[in-house]
Order: sequence, then C-alpha cells, then structure tokens
Amino acid sequence: MIETIKLTKRYGDLIAANEISIKLDQGDVFGFIGPNGSGKTTTMRMIATLLNPDYGECYVCGKSIYTNPEEIRRLVGYMPDFFGVYDDMTVIEYLEFFASTYRINGPDRRKVCEEKLELVDMSFKRDAMVNQLSRGQTQRIGLARTLLHDPQVLLLDEPASGLDPRARIEIRKLLRRLGEMNKTIIVSSHILPELADVCTRVGIIEKGNMLADDYVADVMKKAREAILLEVRVTENQEKAASLLEQQDVVRNVSMRSDTIYVTLKPGTEDYSELSTVLFENGFRIIQFREEEVNLETAFMELTKGLQQ
Repeated sequence: MIETIKLTKRYGDLIAANEISIKLDQGDVFGFIGPNGSGKTTTMRMIATLLNPDYGECYVCGKSIYTNPEEIRRLVGYMPDFFGVYDDMTVIEYLEFFASTYRINGPDRRKVCEEKLELVDMSFKRDAMVNQLSRGQTQRIGLARTLLHDPQVLLLDEPASGLDPRARIEIRKLLRRLGEMNKTIIVSSHILPELADVCTRVGIIEKGNMLADDYVADVMKKAREAILLEVRVTENQEKAASLLEQQDVVRNVSMRSDTIYVTLKPGTEDYSELSTVLFENGFRIIQFREEEVNLETAFMELTKGLQQ
C-alpha cells in the first residue's frame, strides 16, 4: 500500500529526510517516532504529495507520487498536527463543507458526515460551534474530516499532540478502531508507550535517518544489547549473586535493595540454567524475570537525543 524508496529532502545543507525506505502492507499501523525536527512531518508530506522530494520514489497503492499525485490525494487522508477551524460554523456544517470539496453531494453528504461523527464519538456535538470545541474534540473532528472520502491510507501527524490523558486514550481507541477497518496508517507521536498498543510496526527516525523499521517486538529486541534479569531469593542474596556471577552466560551482576540484577552476555537467549543452579544450591526463588523493555526504552536506546 505504501512504499518509499530512498526518499530524500534537503533544505540547503540540512538533510530533512535522508533516503527513507518504508514498505507497508494493507492494514499496517505504522508508528513513526523521533525527536522534534527529525524528519517525520517532511516524510509524511512527501507521501501525501504535498512536498516534492529531491530524490527517491514513493508509491501509494501502486501509484507514483510523480505521475499520479491527484489519484493519490483521493486515496490518502492527511491530518496535520495543527489545522485551523472556521468561525461561525457548526460541526455538521464544517464537515458538510469539506464533504462538498470531495464532491460528495446530495443526500449522501449528510449521511456520510453523520457516519463519521459517530465513528469518532462526536455525534453529541454535531450542532456545536466548531471554534468552541476543546482541543481533544477539535482533533476528533479533524479526524472525521480526514475520513470523509473513505481513504485507504491515513497519514496522521501527531494526532495526540497537546491532549490531556483522557483525550489521548480516546484517540488511541480511535486508532485501534481504524486499524480494525483495515486502513493503512502512518501515525507520528511522542506518546511512545501508547503507540506500542496500537501499532503493528514502528519506525524510529533521528536527524533525517531511519534508525529502525520493524515490528514493535523486534524493534524493542534490537534496542536491548543484552537481556537483564531481575532475581530475588528468600535469603543470602549476596551469596546467590556471587554464584550467578560465576556462570558462563552472565556478563555482570549487581544488587539494589533485595533484588539481584543479572546482565547476560550479548546473544544469550537460553538462560534456564541460572534458575537450576540456584535451586540446586538450596536457594528459594521468589522472582526470576526479564526486565521489561518497552517502546520508550527502545526509543531512548536507539536515539542520541539530538535534534536537527
């Protein structure tokens, strides 16, 4: 559905997007994450045919951004991070205005607008003035506007930006619902742990360079050089730590409070012998688990915290 091949955009000496290659199938929900100024918006605008690349190619539903930009715009719904609303218009009037620009006419226009309002849970605000909505409600109306022409591809640039926790949860539910509708979605966000819940794939970008592009679990795995275990025993913690440190698969051991932290050697996948050694030496184990690596941890490990 979406394929970019070495997509590149420069502004003088600044490389905003450097040979970005992404391939997404129908139904993929792609989380695009990176620091401010990392190239997320630039890449999404090139895919949406709103910005011409300096180099590279991009196909949306098999169509090239160079030869079929108008067809691509009919297939894509693009929601920028900030968009204006019009004064003196109700929500339903606002949606009907944009529906007319998509040439949705006659009785179908009102029907489509009502359906999209229901989809984003905003039917109760249909007669409210657009400029009096909260930030979260405005974002949902913006998403409804993006969905009016039933696009196959959605490009959502920071849809949760500036929202309170409840509004972010509502946006996350909407993204999950859209994924279930088999839409192909690229969504950029800094709400990293929440992206892991709704995305099938994730890309991490920094200074215009793609550092990772894979399924969420695989990206988190790549970010972790070695497995870290958290081990607790009922007594003689220092003796247990010393015993674990002697094992071949262990790189180092440390202790904090009553927990033993065991870092395994890189590439180690099977560490079952460690619990066996503890058991055979008379230790009673009350905790033995891998430290959880989430998407936020992966982001911090893979990026250097630099901005363009």
